[in-house]
Amino acid sequence: MIKPLLERLRQGRRTFPFPEADPELPERFRGLPSLDTARCGRDCGDACLKACPTGALSRTEKGVTLDLGCCLFCAECAAVCPNGAIRFTREYRLAASKRQDLLLKEDTLRLASALDRKALKLFGHSLKLRQVSAGGCNACESDVNVLNTLVFDLGRFGIQFVASPRHADGLLVTGPVTENMRLALEKTWAAVPAPKLVIAVGACAISGGPYRGRPETLDGVGPCLPVDLYVPGCPPHPWSILDGLLRLLDRLG
Repeated sequence: MIKPLLERLRQGRRTFPFPEADPELPERFRGLPSLDTARCGRDCGDACLKACPTGALSRTEKGVTLDLGCCLFCAECAAVCPNGAIRFTREYRLAASKRQDLLLKEDTLRLASALDRKALKLFGHSLKLRQVSAGGCNACESDVNVLNTLVFDLGRFGIQFVASPRHADGLLVTGPVTENMRLALEKTWAAVPAPKLVIAVGACAISGGPYRGRPETLDGVGPCLPVDLYVPGCPPHPWSILDGLLRLLDRLG
């Protein structure tokens, strides 16, 4: 018994002081894409649009638009762009409150806003969430689970995952919502007492991701449930998820 206690003392405090300090991101981290439409020309033959595996990029008369809700952050578009019009920054803050806010035309993103005062008062500035994996590959689920480790220590913000939807304030959904998971998701949603929230984590939950348009999926949670927070990524980095949750609860000052 004494050995674990001594080891715990030797390791000291491991929880990162977020949000007081900016998180330490891995060297290969890909964050918010930046579009420099001034460099975007027709001479490329729309190579970026053709390279995107999910159709996240589209061209209009005003230039190229990137749908963060579909983006897999694979950077194939940046690799084929001859003019350097697309690059991936190290900005980890990606969560938005509305689906249309994820349509990126430059490098500016309207970040998620806090719940209204009434909702914040009802939830008591804390959240109990039921996680539903609606046909995902488990990558998003893994990064959600990481939030419970001592590095992130999600519980210090009053946010916890619960086993029963009847004890939850809302659902955190991952995966494209397959037809086989539709009924389970709807029943879980019905079991959550009102008022309740829905948080879509990852490209699959937001738009279907690489499965978008497939008849076996619903293209994300949006077609069947009202979404209050979107966290883009494939999978989103845990700091991106945590930042979105804290913005929803107005915990970032």
